[in-house]
Formats: sequence, C-alpha cells, structure tokens
Amino acid sequence: MKFRIDRDSFADAVSWTARSLPTRPSVPVLAGLMIETTADGLTLSGFDYETSTRATLPAEVADDGRALVSGRLLAEIVKSLPAKPVDVSLDGAKVQLLCGSARFTLQTMPVEEYPRLPDMPTASGTVKADDFATAVAQASAAAGRDEMLPLLTGVRLELEGSTVSLMATDRFRASLRDLNWYPERGDTSAQALIPARVLGETARSLAGSGDVTIAVSSGETGDGLIGFEGSVGTGTRRTTTRLLEGDFPRVRQLFQAQADTVAYVATADLVESVKRVALVAERNTPLRLTFADGSVLLEAGSGDEAQASEAIEASISGPDIAIGFNPTYLLEGLAVVGEPYVHLAFTQHTKPAALSGVREIGSEPDGAFRYLIMPVRLQN
Repeated sequence: MKFRIDRDSFADAVSWTARSLPTRPSVPVLAGLMIETTADGLTLSGFDYETSTRATLPAEVADDGRALVSGRLLAEIVKSLPAKPVDVSLDGAKVQLLCGSARFTLQTMPVEEYPRLPDMPTASGTVKADDFATAVAQASAAAGRDEMLPLLTGVRLELEGSTVSLMATDRFRASLRDLNWYPERGDTSAQALIPARVLGETARSLAGSGDVTIAVSSGETGDGLIGFEGSVGTGTRRTTTRLLEGDFPRVRQLFQAQADTVAYVATADLVESVKRVALVAERNTPLRLTFADGSVLLEAGSGDEAQASEAIEASISGPDIAIGFNPTYLLEGLAVVGEPYVHLAFTQHTKPAALSGVREIGSEPDGAFRYLIMPVRLQN
C-alpha cells in the first residue's frame, strides 16, 4: 500500500471516519481505522459493531493494499501535519507517514481480525442534504439523553410516499418534523428508530453534499439497519447504524389538540429573556410565563431566594394564561424554531404547549415543525 494525498482532504476524511470508533473497544481492533487503496482511490473505514463509517476519496495510488492503524491517533497526527501533500506507505508491520520534513511511524493491527462492515441497504430514496440536516436538528431537540431508557434516545423516522417524518420524545417534550423527499418508489412505506446522536452527527457531516441517500434494510439484507450516503468534496461518505428496538410512543397524536390561547413573540427576544430570568431559577424549578395584556411576563425565583422578572411584547388572542416550563427544555425548543417569531399555542396551564416558527405575527404555522413541551406545576 502506497499513496499520496492532499493533507486537508485526508485530515477531514480521517477525522470523520474515526468519529464512530469506540473509546473503550470490546476488542482492540475496533479502535482501528482501515486504510485501503485500489485503482479507484482511497477508502477509510471504521466500525464498532453498531455504527460503520466509510469515506472514499481520490488519491495518487502507487500500490494497492490494506492497513489497520489506531484511528484516533491517526486523526490527531494528520490534523497536526503541515499544509503539504502526505505520503503514506505500508512497510512490513508499520505504516509510514511523510509530510514535508515531518515523519511518523504507526504500528499496524491484524487486518484479518477486523470485522466485515455491513453492506449498505438498498436505497429507499434521496433528500436534500441541507433540509435533512435542519430537520434532524429540530427533531433531535426532544430526544432523551438517559441511556437507561434507550428507546427514548432515538429519533423515529417514517417514510410514507413523498414525505419523511422525524419525531422524538423524552416524555417531557416531543417534536415532529415533516419534509419532502424523493422516494425510489411512490408507494414507499418504512419506519426506523435511529439513535439520535448518530443521526445528528451523520446529518451534520453530510450537510452541503447536495443529496443524501437514505436506505432502510429489508428482509433480504437483514433487519434493523439504516444507511445514509452523500458526496462530500470529490469523495463520498457512507454511514450505517443498527436501529433501536421497541414500541416508540405515539408522538403524532399528541399534536392534535385545539388551542384556546395563541401568542406570537419575537424568537430572539424570548430566548434572551428566558436566559436572563432563568439565572435565578433553582434546579428543577420552573420558569413562570404569564401571557396577558399584550405581553408575556417571565418570572423565576421565590421567597427568600433570588428573584427575577421581565416583560416582553407579545401578540395574544384568547384567554390569559400563566404556565410554568423547564427553562432548559424551553430554550432547546426555541433554539431550533428557525423563524423570526415563535407561535405558542395553549389549551390549559396543565396541558402541553405547542411551539412553531413563523415569519410574521398573525401567520399560521406551516406545520412542518412542531415542538411540544409539558408544563411544570406552579407553586401558589
């Protein structure tokens, strides 16, 4: 194995591929990154039995071959190299890296012990990469972080005809994001529960790549696998991951309630106000929001503790309402609204409130993204 490659493209591809490598591998070879050269160019691969990454990119290949080296170490080394072409070669049981006057030697791992990466499932369709990255970020805002409840750490992806739906919930909030895509077949119908962390990293890494291919496994290729592929620069990147198992909560039906009170607030103003007032909120205590008389009053703290309040302009229709929210959950929803104004819809102070982004006051949300947040009971 021997090749020459541009430092920047090599560093970027190595860093991306190494991101899936486990910090505490069950077997040593899983910490390795596979380097393979053929007449078609360079392929870099990583795998931890759950998630696989594979990057292909052009290189000046002198000799075909394969080598397995420490992925994280290689990523650190390549990132530190000077901005010059990198020469990589396999010499016996060691890999040599030359870049300008810098020289590194890496010990290889046994290639024959490295597991075979799963095949990419048959393509189900494609989606615009930038739209997909935005949608995933919005849906993932409500995904759980508690690894003791793995089912809730996932994002449910539903493919129905020309629509992709992404939804998540941690029991305290829920999200739903719909977007259009281009299925291989008009009657496409599939569901998958994907780890939110893997989905988020994959969508971000493929943003700007034009189109992302989504491939959900069928019975012939092995159940429980989903793949994503896109072009980055002059190469391609592919990720597969095992799906989470279990019956995901019925998130969609939570968004069907009719609102009694609707408010419009400038998103940036509300974010800044929540951040300020929440500074005095003790852990696990709510932020109180009172919608009345053309403004929303934010309050936190009580009794002998530090207290804060701030009022900002709001356009309100319907009965006045006072409701309490976990400030972190509220901020995480507002952070992904993506529009100048937030549309807040309430039924009762004990029922979930729905947040959506709109371009101007008075306009109806398009329904593409909705974020539901459970209220916290306020102390009298």
